[in-house]
Amino acid sequence: MNPNPPGTFDAFSGLDLLSSAVVLVDAKLIIRHLNPAAENLFAVSSRQLLGHPLKRLMGEPPELAAALDNALKNNWGHTGHNILIELAQDVQLHVDCTVTPVETSNARLLLEVRPIDQQLKAAREEQLAQQQQANRELVRNLAHEIKNPLGGIRGSAQLLERELASEQLKEYTQVIIQEADRLQDLMQRLLSSHRVMQPTLASIHEILERVRRLIHAEYHDVSVRRDYDTSLPDITGDREQLLQAILNIARNAAQAIVGNPPGPLSGGAGKGEIIFRTRAARQVTLAKKHYQLALELQVIDNGPGIPENIRDKIFYPLVSGRENGSGLGLTIAQSFIQQHGGTIEVTSRPGRTCFSLMLPLTRKNRNKEE
Repeated sequence: MNPNPPGTFDAFSGLDLLSSAVVLVDAKLIIRHLNPAAENLFAVSSRQLLGHPLKRLMGEPPELAAALDNALKNNWGHTGHNILIELAQDVQLHVDCTVTPVETSNARLLLEVRPIDQQLKAAREEQLAQQQQANRELVRNLAHEIKNPLGGIRGSAQLLERELASEQLKEYTQVIIQEADRLQDLMQRLLSSHRVMQPTLASIHEILERVRRLIHAEYHDVSVRRDYDTSLPDITGDREQLLQAILNIARNAAQAIVGNPPGPLSGGAGKGEIIFRTRAARQVTLAKKHYQLALELQVIDNGPGIPENIRDKIFYPLVSGRENGSGLGLTIAQSFIQQHGGTIEVTSRPGRTCFSLMLPLTRKNRNKEE
């Protein structure tokens, strides 16, 4: 079906600036317009859906059908509450949908779709951010308190070693020195996430390629597949921090795959695989700030998944799903992403774990590309 000719919806150009998802349909419930917020909410492109039935986008939930029927027959606005929308990849979305009659030559109904968990999600993000900040400050203070006496312990062990004649006894002092060094390295890693950012203009895909090479070098049995949107502009950020954050997530995924048999991901059962996927997200809110454009990066693996008992605490310091894990990699990754004004979330089940990073793209970033 042919999409509408250019300029058809000039009267609705203001809808594209709204942060709420808006869909316009005609009397036969054929989609005539989607604003960027709707594209982002449903993870679709308007080009794919213009001229197609609304049910292809939102299915046929009874509550929505009743609202649409009422609006068309009686020319009344109607709001359906807690409507369940089934999206691709077993994703469910609970929304409120307000249907409003409109009078244009091409559109009959305007649908405003609002995820009912949006406010709950924002409140949860704020609560988690505050909790993570408190955790980081506690760990940072503890690291400072532990780091100083460690230097004294190490120095004393070195002095003692010089006074010992027995090589067997010197082995014990070497154990003390090595363990002190290990703990000092651990404390330094805890403190490194608080260093001042050094922002520059960086290509996210160059960073991902660097991470990809490092993962290939360390884990030969794990393949890394790329699914890039190469039209994305460069991002303003600390290149080393972004590199470290993504590397920590990818390395965590590779370690999980190597330690456990992989499950099916994109049809590849039995083979360890990580996917780097980049997309543009429009009209998003990050850390209480609204952005017209953001970068969405997904790191997906087909490992065993995150154990359920630590899934809600995976970003906490010293929490790890591996026996020998330090529990710092994801904590540091989250800290670096939050310092960039972004968010990081994870969904996990056996055979598919997805870390989703969202980073703002400012007008300055876009102008560099124009």
